[in-house]
Amino acid sequence: MTRLHLHLLSDSTGETLEMVAKAALAQFEDAEVTRHFWPMVRSHQHLERIMADIAANRGLVLFTLVNPEIRSALEEKCRDMSIPAVPALDAVTSALESQLGRAARGRPGRQHMMDDAYFARVAAIHYTIAHDDGVGWEDWEEADIVLAGVSRTSKTPTSIYLANRGYKVANIPIVVESPPPPALFGLRRPLVVGLTTAASRLVQVRRNRLLSLNESTETAYVDNDRVQAELQFANRMFADNNWPVIDVTRRSIEEAAAAVLRLYGEFKAQRTAQAQGTKPI
Repeated sequence: MTRLHLHLLSDSTGETLEMVAKAALAQFEDAEVTRHFWPMVRSHQHLERIMADIAANRGLVLFTLVNPEIRSALEEKCRDMSIPAVPALDAVTSALESQLGRAARGRPGRQHMMDDAYFARVAAIHYTIAHDDGVGWEDWEEADIVLAGVSRTSKTPTSIYLANRGYKVANIPIVVESPPPPALFGLRRPLVVGLTTAASRLVQVRRNRLLSLNESTETAYVDNDRVQAELQFANRMFADNNWPVIDVTRRSIEEAAAAVLRLYGEFKAQRTAQAQGTKPI
């Protein structure tokens, strides 16, 4: 077992740095990593306090610091202690500067600015929360995407993930005894996507859900034949309405969302081509 202290220093929220570190660490399953997270590092005094912990827990330093003085101070102190310090975004930023022919602005947290895109994302999150689990069907035409599927096919977490990307998403549970409102079948603006999964996996997920709620696991909700019938009912509905389907059995939320966005991109391209009287590429 390999052990490592990983220090993450950012002059903003550190969200980007955490994602970079998480993606890279996923390639090292046998590593035992202790993360030390240091956001909003914008003064020499703050850096001095952090350096004491870095010295006590030697390892690797990853940073996203745009202030040249703070950055130089960190690099110098790490060099003096023979601790590697890696600027996480330098290679990408340099490549962009080369291709765009201009220098980066060097302003901390620019990706978190409260611009039009930020407020659009907030609106998408509000919409998605208000249209979870079949609620608010009267406003589904305002959605970008509508997710449909039987219970526990990751509709809500996938919707929230997409909302954080700026997409208005509604989701509807497909229940044999309670058909969806007719509005679902007449939608024109949103892309409707069906989510499905393997019956065995769905039974397992539902059992775990009931156990977490301290409820009985001997119910029709987890009966294999009943679950098979639910999935067949939903899949038949998807096919009858020509809705694209994503199997989430072996997909993480991020992977399912990526598949939805690929379909949405194709859907938008097709709509644009139809409006222009051309064929989509």
